[in-house]
Amino acid sequence: MLTTSKAVVSDAAPEEPPGAVDRHRLTATQGLAALSLDAMASVAYGPEAIVLVLAGAGAYGLGFTLPVTLAIAGLLAVLVASYRQVIAAFPNGGGSYAVARRHLGARTGLVAAASLILDYVLNVAVSVTAGVAALTSAFPGLYGDRLVICLGVLVLVTAINLRGIVDSAKAFIVPTAVFITSILAIVVVGLFRSAPASTYTADGHASVLAGNATSVGALLLLKAFASGCSALTGVEAVANAVPSFRAPAAKRAQRTEVALGALLGVMLIGLSVLIGRFHLQPVEGVTVLAQLADASLGHNWAFYVVQFATVILLALAANTSFGGLPVLMSLLARDNYLPHVFGLKADRQVHRHGVLALAAVSAALLVFSGGDTNTLVPLFAIGVFVGFTICQTGMVIHWRLERSPGWRWKALLNGFGAVLTGISAVVVTATKFTEGAWLIVIALPLLVLAFEAIHRAYGRIADRLGLGRVPEPPRRDRSLVIVPVSHLSRLTCEALNAAVSLGDEVRAVTVSHPDEEDRRDMEALRRDWELWNPGVELVELTSQHRSLGRPVADYVSRVHTYHPHTRVTVLIPEVEPAHIWQRMLQNQRGAVLAHAVRKDTDAVICRLRFRLGPTAARVEA
Repeated sequence: MLTTSKAVVSDAAPEEPPGAVDRHRLTATQGLAALSLDAMASVAYGPEAIVLVLAGAGAYGLGFTLPVTLAIAGLLAVLVASYRQVIAAFPNGGGSYAVARRHLGARTGLVAAASLILDYVLNVAVSVTAGVAALTSAFPGLYGDRLVICLGVLVLVTAINLRGIVDSAKAFIVPTAVFITSILAIVVVGLFRSAPASTYTADGHASVLAGNATSVGALLLLKAFASGCSALTGVEAVANAVPSFRAPAAKRAQRTEVALGALLGVMLIGLSVLIGRFHLQPVEGVTVLAQLADASLGHNWAFYVVQFATVILLALAANTSFGGLPVLMSLLARDNYLPHVFGLKADRQVHRHGVLALAAVSAALLVFSGGDTNTLVPLFAIGVFVGFTICQTGMVIHWRLERSPGWRWKALLNGFGAVLTGISAVVVTATKFTEGAWLIVIALPLLVLAFEAIHRAYGRIADRLGLGRVPEPPRRDRSLVIVPVSHLSRLTCEALNAAVSLGDEVRAVTVSHPDEEDRRDMEALRRDWELWNPGVELVELTSQHRSLGRPVADYVSRVHTYHPHTRVTVLIPEVEPAHIWQRMLQNQRGAVLAHAVRKDTDAVICRLRFRLGPTAARVEA
């Protein structure tokens, strides 16, 4: 037994060295590039979303831009501090799903997972459409092709992520750095100006500012806050993808989370200060960020650098979802709430099936929206705030149970965050319900029901297989190997050689049709078989309808009927072509036979591949 065990170990595929695995994981800087693009790029539309709501109250309403932004920045600070604690407490990733599953029950965990999945998918669609919208604003001639461009960008981002998360992170470091530097330059330079350097971009465009100022009530401020909260999506991505970081993964992820929060807060507050400083008004066809770049840097090469960096970042912000969602899906697959295929990793440490599934659903959303950002934005922030609230609530329970040093302050922080994000979730849903939020309200429970259905299916499979129970000792049954043949060749010989090695008894079967030509072929095969005399019985099966799979399946069923304790194996010999293009020359008999036998019997199916090397090809000829 010891010898056998050693042989198994030596034949197994060698494990990748720890250093080689770590090479496919993220540093803190790479994590900032790979997982923060969603949050970083939101500064391109977060402040504008606030301004567009407050513009309904005229110029007086715009004066509340900074207070609303400060409220959002305060919520951001609470979220960052809270998610640092989530990373430390749950270093295996999963974010709100992992927290809720442990402390709030399986169903609440599934609600958190469903909310994150919806937000991740919408993030891809919104980011791609927003980036392409910025591009078509600069080049109006491309507007009619925006859907095609959106799908092309999605294919590009998907291909990069299939290369591995580290490769995608390296590819995005430069545009991320350029964008952050550009926004900080706008803020710093703008603070030293007493008046706009240029208004060229907004000149000639109609203002969307309300003509008659109205009072600024609580409802208007809540709507502005809800719209601006779109800037907070993506804050949770680092906590969801902790296993993607190099060791020590938790420490690196925490540093990335803090850096993300600090940069995002500075950019949001800085841009809001400049909006008030330059008295900017929203205008049709020009983004608020473009006006700020114009006013701060002037209408020159620096302005175009900012615009180009914004286009790139908005298009590539989808990478946050590609970094976080496949990890979340792998955790759901591990817990039997998604198909197990989503838990597999490719050789570059990529959850390839999760990446492809995300790309497919995002492509469907792009086609549904026609590449229009405004169709998707109302659905964007709801799911993530549901996840925020569940996560914070679960962390309060976590600290109460663990009671580590300082647990009361930690629980207080998470509890305060849960109240804030819970209120935000209600506000965002209520204010955007008629704009499409009702779709999320419906989709969320449907996803949870789908998770539970998959989990029940795996439970039935596990019960059928007897997983977790000690099985009966193995016993040896009589074995019969059935080999379908149509003529004599080296393929027939190799099939019988394999069959006699596998079973106690071997039978060759051939299917014929009762017409004159087939009878002659059958007589020739029987005569050649007797001359060859392989020591294997040749059984003739007659088919009235020239069916191939059904007669073999019926014969296997008769064997099972008369010999119920016999293990039947159907060994199907097939030719493996030397070149891929030659596969179209095959008649697919093996696939037809395998399908019929698998559908109607419990026989074991074995498909023998006979590879056509140069020598074999010459013999067949």
